Amino acid sequence: MSIKFFTPAIVIAVSLLTACNNNSENKKREIWSAEKANEWYGEQPWLVGANFMPSNAINQIEMWQDDTFSPDLIDKEFGYAENLGMNTMRIFLHDLVFEQDQDKFFNKIDQTLSLAKKHNIKPLIVFFDSCWDPYPKLGLQRAPKPHTHNSGWVQSPGLLALKDSTQYPRLENYVKSVISHYKNDDRILGWDVWNEPDNMTGPSYEKIENPDKVKLVTPLLLKSFEWARAANPSQPITSGIWTGNWETHAGMKEIEKIQVEQSDIISFHNYDKPEDFEQRIIQLQRYKKPILCTEYMARPNGSTFEGTLPIAKKYKVAMYNWGFVNGKSQTIYPWDSWTKQYNAPPELWFHDIFNTDGTPYIKQETDFIKDIIAK
Repeated sequence: MSIKFFTPAIVIAVSLLTACNNNSENKKREIWSAEKANEWYGEQPWLVGANFMPSNAINQIEMWQDDTFSPDLIDKEFGYAENLGMNTMRIFLHDLVFEQDQDKFFNKIDQTLSLAKKHNIKPLIVFFDSCWDPYPKLGLQRAPKPHTHNSGWVQSPGLLALKDSTQYPRLENYVKSVISHYKNDDRILGWDVWNEPDNMTGPSYEKIENPDKVKLVTPLLLKSFEWARAANPSQPITSGIWTGNWETHAGMKEIEKIQVEQSDIISFHNYDKPEDFEQRIIQLQRYKKPILCTEYMARPNGSTFEGTLPIAKKYKVAMYNWGFVNGKSQTIYPWDSWTKQYNAPPELWFHDIFNTDGTPYIKQETDFIKDIIAK
């Protein structure tokens, strides 16, 4: 072993360089300012797309599992979107599929992102979701309950994980690993950390839901934002508010304040009539950040493409309707199909745009979507 002697000047220089490198590595990713968020948004086209679930999948697990992952079908259905002029899709992941095999999961995400790019689509990726079945399981997913809206959609994390703090490290690893893997990937539009975090699932699973769910979700939602930022993504982070009184920030619920305050860009859901939709946009403009409507369009509610998209275009609000191709999710049926018996498809579809063969449910509607995006 040879010993080398350094002059004080060299020692100081090396120490400064080391300190700079450490500071760079440990630098915390801040929440985007309105200026940075609007600079990013100014580089985007008017974003219009759908919440995407391939028609052969009843839920997120079935979309991503080995036996049912269908890149050919995803390719075909992304083609339907491209033909409309859509340029983005909101896509849900699931923590259990990641946990099962991280490398395989990344491979499937890569395939999906490559197919999206082929069709000029930039996905918004969702990590967690508080809607519908609170007991997700890997393996063969159950068959759809006849004539029932989203009869097999599952939550992430499930109720057991939500109640078990020893599982939080694996959830942290899930978020950080996925974002770290794709943090500079320009095929991804952004990260939606939690879908409707305080949704109690209404009459569908209320007998087995946890009455303390919101108390459990609230701190974990905050942690999820922190985990996402810790991965230092180049893309924006968000979580959409979906119900409540938004007239003032002070009047919002705690969980809504977290969603808005921690988001780089503002996102929300609205399934109401055009005048209500516009009022929500006006209320959210006070944050002076880009606005994305990550769920809308329920025809019987008066939330339609013809009524909503012109308002969104006026304010340059990004739009993601719920439902795309009529399939195993069965979202052509309304929410009340959980409590009301349906024996045949409704005359007026609740969600969805296409039949499985790619023919539009209402051609006048798809013509309108094409036209307003093109203009």
